[in-house]
Amino acid sequence: MPKFFIESGIKDDMEISGSDALHILKSLRMSAGDRLTICDGRGADAECEIYEAGKDYLRLRVLERKLSLSEPNTEVNLYQCLPKGDKFDGIVRRTVELGVHSITPVISSRAISRPDKKSLAKKLERWNKIAREAAGQSGRGIVPEVKEALSFDAAVAQAAGGDTQGVENILFYECGGSPLSMLETAGAGIINIFIGPEGGFSPAEAEKAHTAGFFTATLGRRILRTETAPAAALSVIMYITGNMN
Repeated sequence: MPKFFIESGIKDDMEISGSDALHILKSLRMSAGDRLTICDGRGADAECEIYEAGKDYLRLRVLERKLSLSEPNTEVNLYQCLPKGDKFDGIVRRTVELGVHSITPVISSRAISRPDKKSLAKKLERWNKIAREAAGQSGRGIVPEVKEALSFDAAVAQAAGGDTQGVENILFYECGGSPLSMLETAGAGIINIFIGPEGGFSPAEAEKAHTAGFFTATLGRRILRTETAPAAALSVIMYITGNMN
C-alpha cells in the first residue's frame, strides 16, 4: 500500500494537496474508494481511504491507526564524506531504504567535492527531498534527515561528544581494521558510521578517530567505492543487530 508523509499530524479527516496529491492522482491513478497509508514521520501510521478526489487535492478518512513496524531498533547515523558529482543522491536513496536514521555530509581532507555554502544549501534541499521519497517508497516510519555538512574534526567531535553510553562509533578504513563480526553491538542503541571519500581517510584522520575511541573496521579485502561502502556497511550492521529479519 503506498505510503505518504504528512507533517501536520494524523487526523480523522485529512486533505492532501500539492505534489503528493498530484502523484497519487496522476501517477498512481488513485481515486475515491482507494486506500493508502499516511505516516506522521514520527513512527505512527494510519490506513486511510480516499473519499473525495479533485483535480489537485484529495480528502481522506482514517480507517485504522497503528505504530509503524518498519523502523530498526538500532539508530544508525551515517557520516558520509562528500563524493564527486551526484553520487551523494544515490547514497541518500539507498541508505534510507536500508534503515539509516540520519545522514551528515562530511568534508574531509581528501574530499574532492568542496561546494560553497550556497551550493551546499541547494544540495541539502535536494537530498532531503530524495530522503522523503525513499522513505515513502520503502515504507519507513520516519523521514531520515540529511543534516548540515561538517568538517571531519567537527563530525568526530559530534559523534564522540556527550553521553557515549550505548553509542558505538565506527570508522571504515581501507588501510586496515577489524571485521564487523568483532563489533560488540549488545547494548548499542546508537551506531555512528564514518565512510571516506574517493581517496579514503588520511592516516591522520584515522588516528584522530582512534584516539576518540572509534572502532576501526574493514568491509573485507576488496576496496569498495565510496557510494557502495555505506550500503554495504549498513546492510551488515542491520543484519548483526537483528534488523534484517
